[in-house]
This record gives sequence, C-alpha cells and structure tokens, in this order.
Amino acid sequence: MKKYKDNFIVNRIKSISFALKGLGILIKFENSIKTQLLIGGLMTICGFIFTISTTEWALQIICIGTVLLAESLNTAVEKTANFIHPDYHKKIGVIKDVSAGAVAFAAIMAIMVACLIYIPKIIN
Repeated sequence: MKKYKDNFIVNRIKSISFALKGLGILIKFENSIKTQLLIGGLMTICGFIFTISTTEWALQIICIGTVLLAESLNTAVEKTANFIHPDYHKKIGVIKDVSAGAVAFAAIMAIMVACLIYIPKIIN
C-alpha cells in the first residue's frame, strides 16, 4: 500500500523549518560562523558609513553570502568526516584541509572586493 505523501506546500514548509534549524545550529554552536557574521556585520556598517553604490552593495552581499556559504559547507564536511572517522586519519585530514581551503578562497575573494570598494573611498 502506498504511504501518504504530504502535499507540495507542507513539504516546502518542512524544508524551510529544517533550513532554519540548521541556521540556528550554525549560529549557536559554530565560532567560525559567529566570526564571519561579525565581519559581515562590520562590513555592512562600513557600507552605510561610506555610502556605497547599489552595485557595490550587491558585490558586498554576494561576498558575505559566499563566505558564509563556504564556512557552512566546511562545517558540514568536518562534521561528516568526524562522524565517519572520529580518530585522526591522514586522508580525512586532507579532505578537511581542502574544505577549509574553499573557505580561504571565498575569504580572499571577499577581501579583494572589499579593497576595490573601500580603498578608493578612504583615499579620497
């Protein structure tokens, strides 16, 4: 017999609730996310202080989101790796390092964009 399936709207609401739960877990327990949110908040304040353009806002928001996204995925990879192999393992270490490297790429990109936006404003 076929199991009852929830309708489309109910499934979307469940998906949103799972996503919000995940955001809450990240914000409550992950120091790296807290740090990135603090930096993102400070950069947002800088955007208001320096009255950046709409295009600059878009770039800044994309960068902040990309760093938070990379940090979140890095956390998921690390938690999965630790669950699969709790003890140190060289190959797991490489996987975690590569995942952290993705965060570094995102952060470097964000720093470069921030320099392009703010250095001209500071100099003038």
